[in-house]
Amino acid sequence: MTGQFATLPGPPPRSRLRRVCVFLLVAAALLFGQGAWIYAKAFVAQVLLQRAWRLTVRGGKTVAPWPRADTWPIARLRAPRLREDVIVLAGASGRSLAFGPGHLDGSARPGEPGNCVISAHRDTQFAFLRRLEIGDVVEMETPEGDRHRYRVFERRVAHKRQVGFLENTPDPTLSLVTCYPFDAVAPGGPLRYVVRARQEGAPR
Repeated sequence: MTGQFATLPGPPPRSRLRRVCVFLLVAAALLFGQGAWIYAKAFVAQVLLQRAWRLTVRGGKTVAPWPRADTWPIARLRAPRLREDVIVLAGASGRSLAFGPGHLDGSARPGEPGNCVISAHRDTQFAFLRRLEIGDVVEMETPEGDRHRYRVFERRVAHKRQVGFLENTPDPTLSLVTCYPFDAVAPGGPLRYVVRARQEGAPR
C-alpha cells in the first residue's frame, strides 16, 4: 500500500528565532525611548522656562526660553496643595504644548477679567489635574509680579464639541483643560477633562 504523507514543519531555525527576538527587542526599545523622550523633553523645557520666567519678571520684558523659540512664558501656574509649579506659554499650538501648558488665543489673558483658558497634555504638565479637588486653590502669577488666587468650583468631562467652557465669563475664571481619560494608551480622543476655578479677592 502506497500513499503520500504531508511533511510536518519542524521548529524554526535558531537563527530565525534570534532575528525575531532582536527585532522585538529593538521595537520595544524604540517605543520606550519615544515615551521617555516625551517626558524628558517636557522636564527639560520646564527648567528652561523657569529660567526665562525669572528673567522676564526681573527685567519687565519677554525673554525667549531658548534660541529661535516661537513662544514665550506669559504666566506661572501653581497648585500649592499638590506642590505643582509650571510655566504657561503663549499659544496652545501643538508645538507649544510639547514643552508646557499653553494659553488659548482669544481667551482672557492671565490675570485679566473673563475666562482664561489653559491647556496641556494629560501625561506631562497637566497630569495633576486628576488630583485637584473642589475647593483647592490655584495661583496664577503674571509677568508684572501680580499673584491671582483662584478656587476650584467645577470638575467635569466634556466632549470636544461641547465648547461652553471656552465661552467668556463675567467673573475672572480659570479653565484648565486636558485630554481624557488620563490613562488612555492612544493620544487625543474626543473627550476633555476640565477644571474651572474662580478668582478670589484682589491680586497680591
